[in-house]
Amino acid sequence: MAQAVVEDQSSKAADRAKKVRSLQRREAWVRRIPLLPALLFTIVVTQIPFVFSVWYSFTEWKITPPTPREFIGIENYKDIANNKIFGFTDAVITSVLMTVSSVLLSVFLGLVLAVLLDRKFFGRGLVRTLLITPFLVMPVVAGSIWRTQIFNATFGVINWMLVTIPTWFGLDPFERIEFVSRYPLWSIVTVLVWQWTPFMMLILLAGLQGQNTSVLEAARVDGASPSAIFFQITLPQLRPYLELGTLLGSIYLIQVYDHVSVMTGGGPGSTNVPYFVFQRSIGGGWKFGQASAFSVLVVLASIVIATFGLRVLSGLLEGEEAA
Repeated sequence: MAQAVVEDQSSKAADRAKKVRSLQRREAWVRRIPLLPALLFTIVVTQIPFVFSVWYSFTEWKITPPTPREFIGIENYKDIANNKIFGFTDAVITSVLMTVSSVLLSVFLGLVLAVLLDRKFFGRGLVRTLLITPFLVMPVVAGSIWRTQIFNATFGVINWMLVTIPTWFGLDPFERIEFVSRYPLWSIVTVLVWQWTPFMMLILLAGLQGQNTSVLEAARVDGASPSAIFFQITLPQLRPYLELGTLLGSIYLIQVYDHVSVMTGGGPGSTNVPYFVFQRSIGGGWKFGQASAFSVLVVLASIVIATFGLRVLSGLLEGEEAA
């Protein structure tokens, strides 16, 4: 009899647990229903075109002259691996240089500005707003402004300074420099740093303002110098924010297209992988199979970087919850 009672109670407990799980699943779906339109829109706009791109990457397809699509398997990827596609290696090197230099310089300058803005001074709010402004400028507008009004050899601000300022001191004017033509890659990097430094500054400023002030005060009381406090206490605490800014910047800057198109038009030394894909497809190459293979590789690289970025972000959030 006792065993029957125990079995009956366990059966009822199992039924209750099953009902609870059913209710939880139903509530979860009820919460997800409002998100379904956005999810479906995202799938239609992003994932379906990506699936088509993957399929096209296994084909040989030209529009000029018109030819039927022919399935060739992984031949496009073999050509990339064997360096049989002229210019792709240079585009990869340019992408790496452009991304790494832009991100590192942006992080460094953003750290300097964040440290300065972490101090109280009159007009700090206005200065912070003005420093954020470059990040809000459209990439095409930023590239056009820097090319025509700052880098231009005839009426650019930098060349005006090179010619005018030395004459104020009785010196010969410097030679005018066509920055975009002579230094195409570093001209683009300069604009990217100008735009992305505010983004890094905001992330690092959030990290600085989240510090434990009691630890800093204790270090000052113990006689630690400002430099020692910064390098031994502040900088280690900023490491997750530095990693987060670096990874997020890399995810976005590896896909830069607008600045290259507006400033140099893909001239020598400035063609990165996204612009190279454009040149091989609708930019005149019309080799959509190869261009799709390039695009898939860029997406895979972005996914790898994004995975590391999400891990850093989750670690950062877990650290804040533990604190």
